[in-house]
Amino acid sequence: MIMKKFQQTVRFIDMSSTESRVSTKKVGIPMKTETEMFDVILQTAKVQQVDAVAMSGSRTNPKAPKDVFQDYDVVYIVENLDGLIADLSWLDQFGKRIIEQEVTLGHRRLYLMFFEDGNRIDLTLCPKEHINEWVASEADYTVLVDEKGLFESYSPRPQRFWTSPASETDYEKTCNEFWWVSAYVVKGICRNQVGYATDHLYGICQQELLKILAWQVTRDRGVVDIGKNYKYLFQYLPTEKEKEFSALLDFSSLDQITQSFLATMKFFHQEAQSLAQKMGFKYEKEVAEKMMRYAKEKLPNHSVNKEHKL
Repeated sequence: MIMKKFQQTVRFIDMSSTESRVSTKKVGIPMKTETEMFDVILQTAKVQQVDAVAMSGSRTNPKAPKDVFQDYDVVYIVENLDGLIADLSWLDQFGKRIIEQEVTLGHRRLYLMFFEDGNRIDLTLCPKEHINEWVASEADYTVLVDEKGLFESYSPRPQRFWTSPASETDYEKTCNEFWWVSAYVVKGICRNQVGYATDHLYGICQQELLKILAWQVTRDRGVVDIGKNYKYLFQYLPTEKEKEFSALLDFSSLDQITQSFLATMKFFHQEAQSLAQKMGFKYEKEVAEKMMRYAKEKLPNHSVNKEHKL
């Protein structure tokens, strides 16, 4: 039984530009359309006597951009997991794979497959007695096949991983983390350790800046879907904010890292103060200014554009 919600999803997807045939430039072979992919997903499930099929990820989100890079995040709810994984040759029905990964999560097996035509399927095999384990790991999902009603007692929670307005405790932790890690960036630059400095700058400091920007959005809009790795964040912010953040992402040399770092501190300082004023939080301005002075004193030999000076 293909549920009505799936039929609606397919109609939405079929109207998108991704339905047309696309040739992948690397291998020059036609890319299966979404209709063809759904056909093979459902037909394979039928042949393997799968009890239920569901899909999660961006393809279940009507607000997500539609393009040829979207994965097919699919779960097969199965009676006999051991039997299915004993001989995985049936996975060949999906197409010829370039690369794949096999992952075990709890009682589930995941087969992440990237195909020569450019499509990708993240297929989860989940024993039906542990269906709640898969449901608990997802937010929104669409049931494609469920003749036995295995999903009837569960409901999607699309807002589960959305970003909520900041609490004062979370805000304080984010500010503390940013300024604490800034000292590591200074150390990496001064030691000419490009990888170390970049890792702490982008991997921590700029992630905390993105968190502050996300909280700016939630302050005005309430709970919102920022997306994985903040991929939808700048849809909610003025174009200038995206340009300002994008300008920080040049890590091609120590001088560029230094400029990015100093500009990141200035940007964070500005946005964190603004958010604190709006939310009635306490911002440790003295700590921030001391850390910015420390950075400026320790980095005198690295070129800094005037616009980035503190």
